[in-house]
Amino acid sequence: MSKFSDHNFAGQKALIRVDFNVPLNDQFQITDDTRMQAAVPTIRKILKDGGAVILMSHLGRPKDGPTDKYSLKHLVNHLIKLLNGATVKFAEDCIGETAEKAAAGLQMGEVLLLENLRFHKQEEKGDRAFAEQLSKLGDVYVNDAFGTAHRAHASTAIIAEFFPGDKKMFGLLMEGETSSAEKVLHNSEKPFTAILGGAKVSDKILIIENLMNKADNIIIGGGMAYTFLKAQGKEIGNSLVENEKLDLANELLAKAKQLGVQLLIPVDSIAADKFAEDASTQEVSNDNIPAGWMGLDIGPKSRELFSEVIAASRTILWNGPMGVFEMKPFQGGTKAVADAIVKATAGGAFSLVGGGDSVAAVNKFGLAEKVSYVSTGGGAMLEYFEGKELPGIAAVRK
Repeated sequence: MSKFSDHNFAGQKALIRVDFNVPLNDQFQITDDTRMQAAVPTIRKILKDGGAVILMSHLGRPKDGPTDKYSLKHLVNHLIKLLNGATVKFAEDCIGETAEKAAAGLQMGEVLLLENLRFHKQEEKGDRAFAEQLSKLGDVYVNDAFGTAHRAHASTAIIAEFFPGDKKMFGLLMEGETSSAEKVLHNSEKPFTAILGGAKVSDKILIIENLMNKADNIIIGGGMAYTFLKAQGKEIGNSLVENEKLDLANELLAKAKQLGVQLLIPVDSIAADKFAEDASTQEVSNDNIPAGWMGLDIGPKSRELFSEVIAASRTILWNGPMGVFEMKPFQGGTKAVADAIVKATAGGAFSLVGGGDSVAAVNKFGLAEKVSYVSTGGGAMLEYFEGKELPGIAAVRK
């Protein structure tokens, strides 16, 4: 049952926290509108019901109040396009007389975009008075910003206090994110395989530890694999390593063994003589990477091994690439894993892809439509899978 879908917004002004933190180029053109597109179904449903929409978001990290570079006014024209020509108005502030007047004059069927929340320091401080000012702009509060759900900011967590239970809810994006994450973490069909990549073990310690109690298989790829390899006494050449995490890597390997979890480390690599697209490369065994060479992708044997495990899985979580996939010579491992996930999904497995780099990879390879769910929240998803309570989710559920 969806609280949002069941709610009739006719005659109501819905105050929606969206995540419009999109990248802009020097001409203030949006270079990737994924986050804006993700909010469209929620906005459309409210307008279709005969309601009005007030959107609030942050953009970038403005340090000293209002800055043209971080103004949400740059998004208005694109938003009109995404909403098929709907009326989109812009308020040059998110609180105070300017915002209140604009909200009061908003007609049903219209959209109002408020100026960047982070132009006010109180937003990130989780200031109660600031949250209360925002709350007065709408009749209903809708949180549809999973990407900021891990922050206890005024517009994501505190504001919900000012709305009764039947007037605060998640939007369609947030509902999709939370139900997909919960399906993986709490209701996973076995075997459950977690694929974790990225540069550092230290970034993924908590998620590895939490998933040890849930997953049947944990596949490790990317730069952090070399810390595990060195911990096992292997020669890793110039590969990325966190020397201060070697004991931790061995502890994780021992814990996996104790819990009966299969922790898979790559057995071979595509090694390069420098970190560059035009580097000389060779396939090497991970038992002994030559001095002066660095592993920048998983090798063919690892791809085959990982793909077999993925093929036998019923639930798959992917967070982090297998190598430096942004450079063509080192994208084969990430592509092989993506292809294996797509194949398993077609065979009935549930697959959740999250974390900026994994999402960028499935988009790059044109496979986003072929997995079960692509998460928009990098940090939020990571914290969710670390077992933390996300303030933006807890506030709406109270």
